[in-house]
Amino acid sequence: MKQGAQAILDRFMPLFAPRTIAVVGASTKGGSGANVFIRRMREFGYRGTIYPIHPSAAEIDGLPAYRSLAECPQAIDYAYVSVAAQHVPELLARANGRVRFAQVISSGFGEVDEGKELQDALVAAARKGGARLLGPNCLGMYSPRGRLTFVEDGSAEIGHVGVISQSGGLGTDIVRRGQVRGLRFSGLVTVGNSADIGPNDLLEFYLVDPQTRVIGMYIEAVEDGRRFFDVLREAKAAKPVVILKGGRTSQGRMAAASHTGALAGDDRVWIALSRQTGCILVDTLDQFIDTLLVFQALMPRPARPTRRVVLFGNGGGTSVLATDFYARLGLDVKPFGKETIDGLAALRLPPGTSIVNPIDTPVGTLQQEEGRIAEKILDTIFGTADPEALVMHLNLAAFVGRTRTDIMGNLIQAALRVQSKYPGKAHFELVLRSDGERDVEERKRTFRTRAIELGIPVYDEMVNAGYALAALQAQERFQHTRGA
Repeated sequence: MKQGAQAILDRFMPLFAPRTIAVVGASTKGGSGANVFIRRMREFGYRGTIYPIHPSAAEIDGLPAYRSLAECPQAIDYAYVSVAAQHVPELLARANGRVRFAQVISSGFGEVDEGKELQDALVAAARKGGARLLGPNCLGMYSPRGRLTFVEDGSAEIGHVGVISQSGGLGTDIVRRGQVRGLRFSGLVTVGNSADIGPNDLLEFYLVDPQTRVIGMYIEAVEDGRRFFDVLREAKAAKPVVILKGGRTSQGRMAAASHTGALAGDDRVWIALSRQTGCILVDTLDQFIDTLLVFQALMPRPARPTRRVVLFGNGGGTSVLATDFYARLGLDVKPFGKETIDGLAALRLPPGTSIVNPIDTPVGTLQQEEGRIAEKILDTIFGTADPEALVMHLNLAAFVGRTRTDIMGNLIQAALRVQSKYPGKAHFELVLRSDGERDVEERKRTFRTRAIELGIPVYDEMVNAGYALAALQAQERFQHTRGA
């Protein structure tokens, strides 16, 4: 590892895995947000030491309390600050070099006109006290590796997705909705007003962090656009960087300014940034999660950028619509050649089965050999055709309640065995479609979990899977043109 990379890791690791935490704003009555933070940290399994800070209390939530940050027995890696805005600067100025990072949840700073001077004073005070500042106006950190969280019921499983969010509420959505759909995080940081630590700093960290494979960013504005561009350009898209940009229209820029006091750039700048650095722009939270998921599960193949796609599943109309949509994304769903069609025909599949790509297999076909017929179909495709991706789509309502046999499990295992036989041949995605009925949704959750644990990205609809494949293709093409 380069010396500069190690320095970045050493600098920011105490933020992601703090050994000591101070909590400012906890009440002896136990009803404040700071008290909730203490309880949440305990529930999440934090293993370090917590020091409540209170001007007079000897104990809070069963923990010894101290009158100031400077009086804590150990230096503080992470200070959680939740007191009125006007009191925060003096508090941090008197830290006397005892605090490495201070997260200020309090609002009333640069996001409003009357708070801009106070925010300047806050930054100056943090520097005087020796602390780096996260926020203000932010919810803070979710870091499974450090057992640090602002999210209730967040997964403690350590993953490979690193996220930076200029919105605390959206950060919460990303964690909660993301983990339901299979994302596991190396960390998620909300930066709020970014008065000191901003997206650039954390982007640099994630780029050198060995735990992080893919980086996601919700951005409303970047203070130092030149540095942001340079960091991305120098990274050469070695790790995928997925950006959900808020404020890409004139109305959106006004909303961003009122949210975090951000000044957002012209949309054309962000499109140019994407083209020149290989970062991936998405338009919605769903696309953001879907794209992070594909990079969590699948490794880009710059030598063979994805274009040729096979669709395989039950639902002819679904396949036809997906073929049209994928074509608009630059993904080809083209009929097989003679060798593949002859091989599939030799399987003597039941009437109603289409074998030309898309492969339309009615439920009766997929139930043959308790679902293991899929292995013969996939083996024929992988052995005779040259797909770069295969999307298996299953309408779960057609399976639930029909048999006691684990057909769905057999289908998934069939796909895995064929992939093992033909390693690196084609990316594999699974689409589990549901009609919304309770029993179907329960089965969907079960099979989603099983597939994710096996390294298969799972999507709700063909559109979601298509957007993810298109993002993977964009990453591969960029790396290919750069000689990766």
